[in-house]
Formats: sequence, C-alpha cells, structure tokens
Amino acid sequence: MNKFYYWGPLLYQTKINEEDLNNLSLLCEKKISHNTRLAGHLDNQYTIDTNRYMSIINKYLLGFYETFKHFYNRYHRPLYCNSAWVNFMQNGDFNPPHIHTECNISSVLYLDIPKELEYEAKNYKGTLGFNGAPGSISFMYGEDKGPYFLNCKNFFPSKGDFFIFPALLSHMVYPFKSKVERISIAANFKEIEINKNEK
Repeated sequence: MNKFYYWGPLLYQTKINEEDLNNLSLLCEKKISHNTRLAGHLDNQYTIDTNRYMSIINKYLLGFYETFKHFYNRYHRPLYCNSAWVNFMQNGDFNPPHIHTECNISSVLYLDIPKELEYEAKNYKGTLGFNGAPGSISFMYGEDKGPYFLNCKNFFPSKGDFFIFPALLSHMVYPFKSKVERISIAANFKEIEINKNEK
C-alpha cells in the first residue's frame, strides 16, 4: 500500500468572489496609518475595521477549518479577527522576511493586481523565473538541504486570491518597478477561547 505523509505547516488558498471583493474595497480608506506596527518597507498601510472585515470573510474560513481537519486530523477552534489592514504597495516597496506575533493565524487577500505588474512578472529574467518574480509573495519553512527538501513556496497572486497560514510561518513580498498600485489586505486571527466551565 502506498502512503503520502503531510508535513510542515498548512498553507491554505481560496478565492474571494467579486461581490465580496467590492465590499472589502469599501473598507480600505486611507485614514488610520498602520505603518508603525508592521515590518514592511511601505508608506501606505492603513487599519481597517476588524468586525466589518470578519463579517465578509467569515464564510471563507469554513473551507480553512475543513482543510485543517483533513491536514492535522483535528478540529480548529473558531477564529476572530484581532487586526486587519490594507497595503497600497507601490514601485520600490517590499516586505522583508517576517512572521506575525500576538495571533494564531494570519492571512493575505488581493484586491487588485494591475496588468502592468503581471507583464513585469512574466518578463522577469531572474534565476527564479516566474516564481519569486516582482510583486510575488514567498512563504518559507525549514532549511534548504538540497533538491529533496522544499522549503519555499512562491506565488504571483491574482485578484481575489486569499491565503491563510500559521502566524509563525515566515513570508515576504518582492519589490517591483512598474508605476502601479498593488492592493492587498492582511489580517491576523486569534482562536476563540472556550470556557470549559460553561454548560
């Protein structure tokens, strides 16, 4: 009998529908700066309302819970959003390798990936090819010990892509040259604590 073993952290991806993307866009106002709380080399990061955000994306967490059960063979406690912010990433901006703290689960979803950036990524001539291209996101886990160890997963995102991952999973975003704005929403989640004394 053949077997395949799941290994490492769960990196979950799904797609946000157009109506929900439009509603999420309405949350993204350039009012309350989030810059001092983040690791990124970006000038335009703004706090968004966690309750309104959660009301839109809560249904997408159901798929994450189901996948988590399959991956780890145990149930995940329900989550609530404890912080959320929009990133208006411009040419030259980048996010160095980092993790998120004070939460259990993190996420990023993409509201807009301009065509000019897609073209730049497809024509990228670096040694990593299309993966690791300008404007892409990279997730890293463990050590690189040769061709039998996959310690990095790269994605050039599309509009509506939604990634959910452990907060301690290291990730980064590559800079780009195109004079456009790449818009994403990042959010952190905590598990809802269950009081065992409640009946």
